[in-house]
Amino acid sequence: MYTQRMFDMWSSVTSKLEAHANNLGQSNVQSPAGQNNSSGSIKAQIEIIPCKVCGDKSSGVHYGVITCEGCKGFFRRSQSSVVNYQCPRNKQCVVDRVNRNRCQYCRLQKCLKLGMSRDAVKFGRMSKKQREKVEDEVRFHRAQMRAQSDAAPDSSVYDTQTPSSSDQLHHNNYNSGGYSNNEVGYGSPYGYSASVTPQQTMQYDISADYVDSTTYEPRSTIIDPEFISHADGDINDVLIKTLAEAHANTNTKLEAVHDMFRKQPDVSRILYYKNLGQEELWLDCAEKLTQMIQNIIEFAKLIPGFMRLSQDDQILLLKTGSFELAIVRMSRLLDLSQNAVLYGDVMLPQEAFYTSDSEEMRLVSRIFQTAKSIAELKLTETELALYQSLVLLWPERNGVRGNTEIQRLFNLSMNAIRQELETNHAPLKGDVTVLDTLLNNIPNFRDISILHMESLSKFKLQHPNVVFPALYKELFSIDSQQDLT
Repeated sequence: MYTQRMFDMWSSVTSKLEAHANNLGQSNVQSPAGQNNSSGSIKAQIEIIPCKVCGDKSSGVHYGVITCEGCKGFFRRSQSSVVNYQCPRNKQCVVDRVNRNRCQYCRLQKCLKLGMSRDAVKFGRMSKKQREKVEDEVRFHRAQMRAQSDAAPDSSVYDTQTPSSSDQLHHNNYNSGGYSNNEVGYGSPYGYSASVTPQQTMQYDISADYVDSTTYEPRSTIIDPEFISHADGDINDVLIKTLAEAHANTNTKLEAVHDMFRKQPDVSRILYYKNLGQEELWLDCAEKLTQMIQNIIEFAKLIPGFMRLSQDDQILLLKTGSFELAIVRMSRLLDLSQNAVLYGDVMLPQEAFYTSDSEEMRLVSRIFQTAKSIAELKLTETELALYQSLVLLWPERNGVRGNTEIQRLFNLSMNAIRQELETNHAPLKGDVTVLDTLLNNIPNFRDISILHMESLSKFKLQHPNVVFPALYKELFSIDSQQDLT
């Protein structure tokens, strides 16, 4: 069982911040000596940002991307000779500092996806826009460090090493058969009404595959909005840029989506899906949803502050929020003119997902209706990124209410999305704003989540031998009778 996985990038940032705090001090990005010194100052601080490929300590901008020496050398070797890397699995291997040497194919694909190129210019020759992007990220980490310093002037608090919550989880929970408080309210398992015991939910080890908390930070280091005024630069703007980039890197490019909208409908493919049996359609949808949720997990770990929550909080938010974020992401795949969604590589109308079961038809209708209501607002990609962060960090879930760390991160996202929407959108009707409409949609996510669980529970009773993808089975565990009301 893997013990360190996909949640590496932002968790490693926090430990690096403290290691470099004394060297960085409170200096400004701009050097009084001039632009050359300014560039040198930024280059010296780039190591605050972990390697974009594997999360290890970075050593600078290599081939256009901030990477460590290991990934720089790997990419150089991959370009210097004819290579024919093959993935021994399903081309979805985790690439982190522990597993980066296990699959050369997936490591190279991640390098290319991040933009590594032999033709990329060095940092000193980057365009002003490219340099500013790197500088923004450095400023964000420095703002975090400043907020931490103001929040806890006694730096000794950072010397306290919290044991790996991953280790605690396996030792205390799996060996004993439960969490320390025996029950976690997942609400079907969305955090709304029902309690799910760990024995029911942890057949697939989401903590091992997607959470690395070996650098888990003390809770007092979560960014507090009251200290943002002391931060270097406008943290709102940096947060917006960070989430927009995370969204762009974990979604199909919008241009490619719109290209599919313009293609003629593939009648044979549409008929194929319409003629699928109930069992085949459920499995196909579960596979597509699982692929989307893998990208949602990648997005979540790039939300500033998310990796500094406890492992239990990270898992809770993902288990309760991943289906909701999938609906938000579906909105950008909807062609409103034909009421069809981009499903893999084919446009499918709503009725292609209907079965003979009335509850399942209602579920499909509600999903399309809610996604359509979001699409009609014509949000930008940046606004969709901010909305996803807001939905994931929604503080009114069972197990989340009263959690001050999550509330603070939610407030940051709320401030950022309010700023962005007020800049780009006029009120819709009277004094009703786009933000009001988006917030009013969140209870719909709850209802649809429960409806999904009810339909899935019924399906499993009728088809007990169906085997769903492991991650889907873990997130939407229905192996026991639960109160979904």
